[in-house]
Amino acid sequence: MKTPLLLFLLCCLLLSCQVEEEETIQKPSPSKEKLVDLSHDFSKETVYWVTEPDFQLDSGFHGETEKGYYYAANSFCAAEHGGTHIDAPIHFSKTGQTVDQLPLEKLAGPAIKIDIKERALQSPDYLISIEDLMQWESQQGHPIPDQAIILLETGYAKYYGDKKKYLGTINKGPEAVKELHFPGLAPEAAQWLVDERNINAVGIDTPSIDYGQSTHFQSHVILLGQQIPVFENVNLSMKLPAEGFDIMAFPMKIKGGSGAPLRIVARIRE
Repeated sequence: MKTPLLLFLLCCLLLSCQVEEEETIQKPSPSKEKLVDLSHDFSKETVYWVTEPDFQLDSGFHGETEKGYYYAANSFCAAEHGGTHIDAPIHFSKTGQTVDQLPLEKLAGPAIKIDIKERALQSPDYLISIEDLMQWESQQGHPIPDQAIILLETGYAKYYGDKKKYLGTINKGPEAVKELHFPGLAPEAAQWLVDERNINAVGIDTPSIDYGQSTHFQSHVILLGQQIPVFENVNLSMKLPAEGFDIMAFPMKIKGGSGAPLRIVARIRE
């Protein structure tokens, strides 16, 4: 009687070990992710539009209090549109959403990067074309994904901090506007994205989605008129793949704001 019982228990043990081994083999390994900050910091070096005042950080109290603990607090003053920031649709659309009205779905999700450095760095007035967008699709073997966030890399992030190279001028005021030179998205390419693709947002590593010499800001009008927010002065000097990453782009929630400082982070799936 003992032998059959021992054989039964031994079979149960072997079966249990086999099931555990199969579960171990089939269990997927945890995915690795890396967070990359795509925001320039805010300081006296921050790039603002030539008609806007520069960022100001005023030191408040720094030191030991009478109760014995250390305390620090500052105040700052900044225009909505400067440094790494967001353009809300109301910026160029009378009926557009303000910063606080933007759906979070527009600001976070799967993203792609379109690299135009080779051409854009050859011309400070380069206009990113439909052909540039379609070339990315040809290289990746599929269209721009639905509801993607598009980042346009011109290579200009490396000039950030050098206003002459980044903006085209070191001057300030209305007269300096005509001296601006940097790449941007061609209006016909912006219209193509609106008509032919379904995107959530567009970001660029220059001061404006429209190139420096624009006077009618048509790409702004086209994109923001369709409730597509724009990220400007994005720090794309950080290495990103062409796709396979997510973006989280959360602005300061300014009620009624036409724009706001932006903290934008890429989550790369490795």
